[in-house]
Amino acid sequence: MHRTRFAPALALLTLLAGCSSEDPRLPGNLYEEARKLNLEGRSLEARAMMKQLVDRYPDTEAARQATRDLFLIEAFVSRDLADRQKQVRAALKRITDALIRYRTKTGEYPESLQGLVPEYLEQVPEAPWGHPFLYRPYVTRPVEEVQVKRGPVRQKFNTKLDGYYLACLGTDGVPGGEGLAGDILIKDGAPWTDGPFPPVPQPQPLR
Repeated sequence: MHRTRFAPALALLTLLAGCSSEDPRLPGNLYEEARKLNLEGRSLEARAMMKQLVDRYPDTEAARQATRDLFLIEAFVSRDLADRQKQVRAALKRITDALIRYRTKTGEYPESLQGLVPEYLEQVPEAPWGHPFLYRPYVTRPVEEVQVKRGPVRQKFNTKLDGYYLACLGTDGVPGGEGLAGDILIKDGAPWTDGPFPPVPQPQPLR
């Protein structure tokens, strides 16, 4: 399972920010650390370091080399972003297809995605960076009016979980953001495209 690791790189950036810019070794050291991160496949951290280098030491050879490298890193990051977003959408589609089959058989959605395993899914998918998807089933109409034959309209309680929210909240795990931190929301089987997220219902009480 791949997980994003930013702490070591950010710690180095913080340390260098507090050092004297007169030390001629700093630009070269920063570039070498960024290059090492890129070779390890940590392109987002490498990109952040190289941008820091170009901004702080624009007249150094290390900054000029970082500028050249950034073109390749940006292309790689864009491709990686597209690949991961494709993986997220494919995983969400597998879940929504399984939810449809579950409701067709049972008349409602499961209380958790684990209820889809193993009959509808071998295992519950996760985002490529290891985060679980947010799933929240709910009752769309807790109280329904029923017309009794030759009698008054009566109300009855509905406890069937006939709606759901399914979301990927990106690498940051909170609503909002761009790129890999961006969000994808599915409401009752359809992608949400009407602006910011609507209020997500609280978990239903146990029945």
